[in-house]
Amino acid sequence: MNRRLFIQAAAATASATLLIAAQAQGTGTSGTKRHKIVIQMSDADPGKWNLALNNAKNLQDDVGATNVDIEIVAYGPGIGMLKLESPVASRVDDAVKAGVKVLACENTMRGQKLTKDDMNGAVGYVPAGVTEIMKKQAEGWAYLRP
Repeated sequence: MNRRLFIQAAAATASATLLIAAQAQGTGTSGTKRHKIVIQMSDADPGKWNLALNNAKNLQDDVGATNVDIEIVAYGPGIGMLKLESPVASRVDDAVKAGVKVLACENTMRGQKLTKDDMNGAVGYVPAGVTEIMKKQAEGWAYLRP
């Protein structure tokens, strides 16, 4: 009887250890590697924005949307593409609905005297875009600037 309890406890401990190790390595319980990428958008060019949004969609299609974390961080001139009436507003909405985080730099917003009321309602915010990118890279995220 005690041997059976010991074996069950050992099996439970081993399962928990494997789960913790998988999470620490960025893999899911199925063993699939979790990918992470931060995309810098500091250009006001709708063509570059469409390229970045295509890159995000293609990544999700290629590795599976549930296997990749994607952040698009906009600052400087790129912040204009996150305004309500931006030429890429509907594409940004679609990306956010698909699980892409699109983040606006609050430093740039202050500098350009923009408020959250001026911005696309789908986007999120970070205090400083360049700091967000730096932190993600320090955490091992891949970096892309289309």
